[in-house]
Amino acid sequence: MYGLQGKLIAKPGKRDALIALLLEGSREGTLPGCRLYVVNEIADEPDAIAVFEVWDDKAAHDASLQLESVRAVITKARPLLVGMGGSTALRPIGGQGL
Repeated sequence: MYGLQGKLIAKPGKRDALIALLLEGSREGTLPGCRLYVVNEIADEPDAIAVFEVWDDKAAHDASLQLESVRAVITKARPLLVGMGGSTALRPIGGQGL
């Protein structure tokens, strides 16, 4: 498995719109090879979002970035973003939900 944890910083007042967009773009069955995609508010950062993803493998994640639906979400998300807060590649071992 391949995991990724990332942080997005929304423009002030745009976090809810960005969250809605990310959730719409990650409906179950729309991302082949995706086992888990969780969008989180960061409690003490009112404009920040953390995204946690688990994929079958890195190739499945990379392939998702070529999907038209994913590219459309990225295009719509850009105007809502101030920037990225970094990301970390992970190697999920297991646990509830996996």
